[in-house]
Amino acid sequence: MSIIFQILTLLGALGLFLYGMTLMSGALQKVAGDKLRSFLAAMTSTSFKRIITGLLITAIIQSSSATTVMIVSFVNAGLLTLVQSIGVIMGANIGTTVTAWLVATLGFNADIAALALPLIGFGFAFMMCKAKRKKSMGELLIGFALLFMGLALLKDSVPDLQSSPQVLEAISRWSDFGFLSVLLFVIIGTVLTIVLQSSAATMALTLVMCNNGWISFEMGAALVLGENIGTTITANIAAVVANTSGKRAARAHSIFNVVGVLWVLILYHPFLWMVSRVIMACGGDNPLMQGASPTSILYSIALVHTMFNVCNTLLLVWFTPLIVKAVTYLVKSPKEEEVFRLQFIQGGMLSTAELSLGQASREIIHFAELSKKQYQYARQALNTQNAEEFDAMYKKLEHYEQITDKIEFEIAKYLNNISEGELSEESGRRIQAMYKIISEIESIGDSGFNLGRILQRRNIHNKDFDPTMVKKLNYMLDLLNTGFDVMISNLTLGYSKLDNISNAQDIEQDINEYRNNLKEEHLLNLENNVYGYLTGVYYMDFISECEQVGDYMINISEAIMEVK
Repeated sequence: MSIIFQILTLLGALGLFLYGMTLMSGALQKVAGDKLRSFLAAMTSTSFKRIITGLLITAIIQSSSATTVMIVSFVNAGLLTLVQSIGVIMGANIGTTVTAWLVATLGFNADIAALALPLIGFGFAFMMCKAKRKKSMGELLIGFALLFMGLALLKDSVPDLQSSPQVLEAISRWSDFGFLSVLLFVIIGTVLTIVLQSSAATMALTLVMCNNGWISFEMGAALVLGENIGTTITANIAAVVANTSGKRAARAHSIFNVVGVLWVLILYHPFLWMVSRVIMACGGDNPLMQGASPTSILYSIALVHTMFNVCNTLLLVWFTPLIVKAVTYLVKSPKEEEVFRLQFIQGGMLSTAELSLGQASREIIHFAELSKKQYQYARQALNTQNAEEFDAMYKKLEHYEQITDKIEFEIAKYLNNISEGELSEESGRRIQAMYKIISEIESIGDSGFNLGRILQRRNIHNKDFDPTMVKKLNYMLDLLNTGFDVMISNLTLGYSKLDNISNAQDIEQDINEYRNNLKEEHLLNLENNVYGYLTGVYYMDFISECEQVGDYMINISEAIMEVK
């Protein structure tokens, strides 16, 4: 019964540690706010910046899992490319080693647990404040206190193996298989991290076991290597609901850590020898020798974690293109998968507002080109008789509508940032025009999805358009396609080169006239019972929605001219 109680106490201490870590990490993210996200999005232009960004963010929020999940979401949203994400992941792996040093230094060499209750008292006082930032600070203090309370309980609840020679003998037996023992402890470290869903918890357990003499430094280092493999599971779980790019970012994290562990295992003993020399140079005992002090072993374990991730990053950063190829091969793109990705403003603000406006203009052109593509799927949805194919096109239209919402938001946010700087009167007018333009393009995206919904309602009520109706609707889509070409051309020329918008006015007039002709024809067809009333409703709804798109297009060209 005492053994069961001891196990439950150990699990409770571990749970308290994990809860404290989760609370502290979450609070740190709240305190930092959106600045971390902005920092992540901006500081990714070079490999060095990406690594430093990942390192700093993870060191601040004390959670590589939170960073990698954030990265996956950014890649999924198109705010980071796959190459950029790999660099940030590498940096996050280095940043997470701060936790090991924190635990090794404060958790074992300082009585932080004695200050835990006063810290909780201060935290509770902050929690009573109305300001969200102060409440987050309260959560941070309480999380910090609970983390080290959990660690103290963990140390105290670990049984004394000196009084249990059978257990000590069993653990020693696991360590007597040479390199096979190293592999065994790598697997144990991996499984522990997957089960606990926290590399910090596995690291804490490793440090406790080394501190109590359960395992040697060599086996502790193997557990650390396993923990680096197991920690990748969180990003892969987050990527389950992500698009192909998000999944590839998560797989890149796994490849990076697994390859790193493999080359360290090949050079295992030289690697540990190098760690021991660094520790000895700093005045510590040789962790590879019997009788080394627990403090030296603790710092050695923390150094293994740091040196592994630093060396692995310095080595594999040169092989980023190969990692990209590998994950691209492992995670195949579904046919015609559409990925939302900003092309020009993902790197953040440029040195001047004028240059930033140039970036925004190019992004808007790309936005317009993307919206044109949506209507290809509307045409396919109109012309298909196959239910499965229609459903696929409908999902495409819905996806594009979501994409346009995202792009409008991101461009608008970028324009807001530009607006905060010093602008000329002309630049101010350009920004106002851009706001209007992206709003109109987003409306075009809404209309594209509306066309799909009209066709879906038609199908639900088992109505069909006859070949003549389909032919006329296709011609209307042809007019819209011309309108898209004119709109994109005018956006490309821009306010400085566009002299007039007669081309946009002409195509808008053509669309309106064709709509009017079809409307008159429709009334005659209803009188002559050419088709049913409900079929006619869906038919005219489709035509009216297309005409509305023509209005959005002319509005965009007019917005460009308003800048002059």
